[in-house]
Amino acid sequence: MQGVYGLYSHIRSNRRRSMAMIGGLFVLVYLMTFGLALAFEALDGRGTLDMFLARAWHDMLAGMPAATIGVALWLGLSYRFHQKLIDLVTDSHAVSRGDDPRLYNLLENLCISRGITMPQLKIIESDQLNAFASGMNDKQYAVSVTRGLLATLDDRELEAVLAHELTHIRNGDVKLMVVATIMAGVISFVGEMLFRYLSYGGRIDMGSRSDSDRRDSKPNQAMAALLIAFAIIAIAWALSLVLKFGLSRAREFLADAGAVELTKDPDAMISALLKIDGRAELPGVPSGIMEMCIENEKRGLADLFATHPSIEARVRALEQTAGGRRPPPSVPFLPPEAETPAAPVAQPWGPQPHGPWG
Repeated sequence: MQGVYGLYSHIRSNRRRSMAMIGGLFVLVYLMTFGLALAFEALDGRGTLDMFLARAWHDMLAGMPAATIGVALWLGLSYRFHQKLIDLVTDSHAVSRGDDPRLYNLLENLCISRGITMPQLKIIESDQLNAFASGMNDKQYAVSVTRGLLATLDDRELEAVLAHELTHIRNGDVKLMVVATIMAGVISFVGEMLFRYLSYGGRIDMGSRSDSDRRDSKPNQAMAALLIAFAIIAIAWALSLVLKFGLSRAREFLADAGAVELTKDPDAMISALLKIDGRAELPGVPSGIMEMCIENEKRGLADLFATHPSIEARVRALEQTAGGRRPPPSVPFLPPEAETPAAPVAQPWGPQPHGPWG
């Protein structure tokens, strides 16, 4: 497998995508602003479809400065506080060498071997097996692992997982995922505002209008305007997902390869992935954070929108390009009380087995 740790083309691509996503975020927010303005004009109920569209366009132009400032503030606050929010929703906490010397030393040795600034180290109090990297700069970068991962993986496997996450940091994948999560959060928030308004009393009301207003008002056109507004908001939301799903699945293959380059141990990476398979889901953790994890399993139709390739595909890639080998099948463990002694076999010579009474 070719070395990809520090692969400049991949890093440059991630930087371009991050900037494109930030620009796309502003465009989608303006589109959402137009959709919201059209919805509120339609709910007001006075006018024709052309009038609703014209007033909504005017409202959007008037609201663009406020929308721009709002998005900029959202980005700034997310940049500053996203790690604290991640810690809150994942129930993770920082650890030092004294708290967990085994984990700390493994990460420190990897960072020293490549001259990398050591990220913060955090533990998620969960029995599931997963890990992820987060942060936007050297002062914010963190690697989080679950308690279950620590208990299940041996040192070689754990080192491979840590090397995988360090590669995500070095290759710029972490920044890209944080930007994608922030973008999806903005769009979801704006869309939810409208649907909550409608759920709690927003409606088209023609009964309180004057006779002249009612003559100029056309409920069917107001309903058509409202449907167009919903379609615009839905399109903006769908486009945010398209941008998010545009994140290449190749980043996981590249991180696996980077882990192999760091550790020189493809077998450990394969063994770790096989142990994690099927035990990675973190209950209650938002999808945006799960997409940052080493594994975010999707099966069936959901796999079409998965941000991660399957574990089997990743293992095959390590076997074919890195010379990795799967561990031999393990023998099922039986506790001593579950073992049944074999019945004695009578032999045609020598002493015969005796019963309890001789």
